[in-house]
Amino acid sequence: MAAAKRKREPAAAARPKKRAKRAPAGPEPAAKPGPEGAAPEEYSIPAPVSQGKWKNKERVLIFSSRGINFRTRHLMQDLRTLMPHSKADTKMDRKDKLFVINEVCEMKNCNKCIFFEAKKKQDLYMWLSNTPQGPSAKFLVQNNIEKCCLLFQIFSTPQYHPKSQPFVDHVFTFTITDKRIWFRNYQIIEEDASLVEIGPRFVLNLIKIFQGSFGGPTLYENPYYQSPNMHRRLIRMSMAAKFREKHQVKEVQKIKKKESKLLIEEDPTEVVFETPAEEKPVEIQLVKPESKAIVKDKRKPRKIQRKKQKKLFRTEA
Repeated sequence: MAAAKRKREPAAAARPKKRAKRAPAGPEPAAKPGPEGAAPEEYSIPAPVSQGKWKNKERVLIFSSRGINFRTRHLMQDLRTLMPHSKADTKMDRKDKLFVINEVCEMKNCNKCIFFEAKKKQDLYMWLSNTPQGPSAKFLVQNNIEKCCLLFQIFSTPQYHPKSQPFVDHVFTFTITDKRIWFRNYQIIEEDASLVEIGPRFVLNLIKIFQGSFGGPTLYENPYYQSPNMHRRLIRMSMAAKFREKHQVKEVQKIKKKESKLLIEEDPTEVVFETPAEEKPVEIQLVKPESKAIVKDKRKPRKIQRKKQKKLFRTEA
């Protein structure tokens, strides 16, 4: 018996049509009637941030060279968390030149870059660059300038970015004091709108601003900048000067001890008020003086007798 063939249903009946996704409709405000019985006025509700169009497609590449410590690593991670338009990359070798970063940014499709350069395992430099044409700025990052537009272009979140949030809960502050840039991150508390510092925090000391990306002609140079090597050298020189001063004081004290005391000449005015004493005649004894009689202590024989009597009493008893 031949098996009966199944009848195929039409595709339209088998698969239901998908419903088109629509934006959630918000509560429509009540329309107010116009003057003289005219048609009611229409009110337009602005779309939320997530439904806006992302036009400023800036991306920032944040990475570093080899040889950074744990503090720099945490600082980079915090900046990536705070900046939704950032990207990460592997560490760059120290032997590579800085112009290679332009190629890395092009491969990662980034037009801004924050590069941390470590030297001597104790000095940290931050490069802010607008790749590939420039300009770029080099800073010394400290734990303790002039206004730079690169800071606002790099740290500001583009409007309608896919990873951005439709609310504002923290604030970046760039304060210029002591000829340095102080970066702080504050959180906004909903109850009383007060600010609480949550970090990260760092201090930037501007060195130079270049026309190109990671190089080129120098547009500005900070005259108040002092390199870390020069700062450490001055500290060592001051300590050496204190040591030399102490050593010189000890040598002067030794020389003073060795020098013989100077004899003070006699003052002729000292004898003015002195009265001469009468001179007594010198007597010479020709006869030997008589010896004095030795007086014995009368108490001693009495003590001896008492001791003898005590011994007799003891023997008789």
